[in-house]
Amino acid sequence: MRTRPLASAGAIAAALAAGGHAADAWTLEEAAEPYAGTTVDVVFLLRPGYEAAEQMIPEFTERTGIEINITKLPYENALGEQVRDFVAGGDLDIALIDLVWIGNFAENEWIVPIEEFTSNPELADPDLDIDDFFPLVLNAFGGWNGTVYGLPFDNYSGLLFYNSCMLEEAGFDGPPETWQAVMDEYGPALTGDGQYAYALQSKRNETQSADSFARFLWPFGGSFLDENFRSNLMSEESQTGLKFRQDLMQFMPEGIVSYDHAETVNALAQGDVAFITEWSAFYATLTNPETSQIVDCLGIAPEPMGPAGRKPALGGFSLAVASQADADEQAAAWLFIQWITSKANAEEYLRKGGVPARQSVYEIDGIAEEYDFVPALVESWQDGVPEFRPRFAEWPEITEIVQEWGTKMMLGEVTTEEGAREIGTRMEDVLDQAGYYDGDKPLAQ
Repeated sequence: MRTRPLASAGAIAAALAAGGHAADAWTLEEAAEPYAGTTVDVVFLLRPGYEAAEQMIPEFTERTGIEINITKLPYENALGEQVRDFVAGGDLDIALIDLVWIGNFAENEWIVPIEEFTSNPELADPDLDIDDFFPLVLNAFGGWNGTVYGLPFDNYSGLLFYNSCMLEEAGFDGPPETWQAVMDEYGPALTGDGQYAYALQSKRNETQSADSFARFLWPFGGSFLDENFRSNLMSEESQTGLKFRQDLMQFMPEGIVSYDHAETVNALAQGDVAFITEWSAFYATLTNPETSQIVDCLGIAPEPMGPAGRKPALGGFSLAVASQADADEQAAAWLFIQWITSKANAEEYLRKGGVPARQSVYEIDGIAEEYDFVPALVESWQDGVPEFRPRFAEWPEITEIVQEWGTKMMLGEVTTEEGAREIGTRMEDVLDQAGYYDGDKPLAQ
């Protein structure tokens, strides 16, 4: 992978320092005054982090006079709806960007680098503090090839959620530290009598690619691509991880290839499985007595380590200003993005069910004790893999290939070698047509 280092923090800090306004002179109300009455259009997903933001938006509107018009979509529809809007020069003023979409959005110039706003003292909150975002998260979700376009919003890490009561009954005093321990010790001891050790969400959609297939590449030293953007799926490390996934299925419920997030979380919540590896965003579901029977038994830890270390799944979004918006809409959109992701709002966002990417909120006294997913989350965000799924523009096409052949592997219709070879061939065809091999595009992911 060849990418320019993310050089945003110093440049942004310098731009803010160079602004003509003293820190105590800037207020949101004064900054928004020219844009009162402006309506900002944005897509939100049907997830807890967006519900949290919706509860906070009336305060923003009251203070600024800027209306936020939300279109709610399931994840599966969010990319297509936004792409159609941007291609047509439509109404969206803010882009909601999954980390694997940012290359597509940036290369098509649908989004505006944040420097355009942070260098404007009329719009830049002196308390933005870009360095307060976890560097890994800012890079992965908001950055592309050395430029920051969006601020992290609704961000996740893969965590190990487990039923401590089931583990104790089986003789374990804690969760598994390694994947090998899952295979050799926890799997056999916790599977039987209609219960299973582990559920791995593997449905044939982005869940198969991100939550199942990729999860067993990185901890075993594998990856989708090598440094020359050729398939790395036939490497010994990648094959070890994919074969491990196949062998681990003996400790999973039947029909695991049809499990999406809801089924996996519910399997743990109802006591049918001992542990799952799921996004941090599902903490609220698993701690709610109305949706979970294991509230008093719920434990949380980082994902298990493989031979290459702990390489947890990385997922989530950023919010970026759309280039198709007019000048007033862009300014209003930036003020909202800056406000909803701010240090000042991070604790409220967390308490309402969101997962902020601000380091400072997790340092508040008592937060780690009150929200016991925090220590595992913070550890996961220290050393993750931004390209857990390649973030270039071609990922939406490649993920469909991974979904098809990854599912065939799990069903036993092809071997891991046959499936990996097929994915690799088709993936390289996509990258070749895109111009990566003849030098038309940089090897950035």
